[in-house]
Amino acid sequence: MTTYADARPAERTPFARYRHSLWLLTKRDLHVRYTTNALGYVWSILDPLLMAGIYYLVFVVVFHRGNNPSESPYIVFLLSGLLPWTWFNGAVSDFTKAFSREAKLIRSTAIPRSIWINRIVLSKGIEFGLSLPVLALFVIFSGAHVHWQLVYYPVGVAIEAVLLVGLGLLVSPLVVFFKDLERAIKLLLRLLFYASAVLYPASEVPKGSLFRYFIDINPLVGMFGVFRAGFFPHDLHWDLVLISAIGSLIFLLIGWLVYSRTIRSVLKEM
Repeated sequence: MTTYADARPAERTPFARYRHSLWLLTKRDLHVRYTTNALGYVWSILDPLLMAGIYYLVFVVVFHRGNNPSESPYIVFLLSGLLPWTWFNGAVSDFTKAFSREAKLIRSTAIPRSIWINRIVLSKGIEFGLSLPVLALFVIFSGAHVHWQLVYYPVGVAIEAVLLVGLGLLVSPLVVFFKDLERAIKLLLRLLFYASAVLYPASEVPKGSLFRYFIDINPLVGMFGVFRAGFFPHDLHWDLVLISAIGSLIFLLIGWLVYSRTIRSVLKEM
């Protein structure tokens, strides 16, 4: 019979210790974020809701877009793109401070430093999951059409998680050496928002244009198509999804190479 004492050494593998430390840091982040603010959970959904309300007013009320009764309401289109974008935007913004925010603690601990990057991906991902009931409520009350392609939703989550881990491993060390990169990333995120088919279907961009070329190679576009597939199946283009998946893996590889070659210098620089 296997006792608890016998099972403990097997559980204390490097991966198990990494996972345990990652979960503890993630819980600490969520605890601080939700218990030190009066509104708590509301803050995680307030930003995408406010953005969706503004764009709904502009595109639907003013420009009368998305009034086709054969399609799901435009507000569902907006939220199904804005929620994963909020995960992406929040994580990338926090990557710029992943090492500098708690430099003393990072230098004094023996755990792998990549945990400080992955806990951002995980905590922001949990916030994304907590915001999904809001999307569900809008789907129900707006009478949106739900299609079987909704089963692809986990594929979008997996692609985004891999992409964010790669970007975190790439951005977090570089910001330590190049301080201006933090402001540059903020500007880049603003441009990327409008160039990632969050507010419009990728199919509406004219083929052959320079902007369409950027759309086709942007790994966020195919990923957002996966998130919307359950409500707008015509927005799912598998060629763009493949580009998103390959692009995420490329960023993961580049990020790991940059991280592994710079982490020692990062610790000295902090």
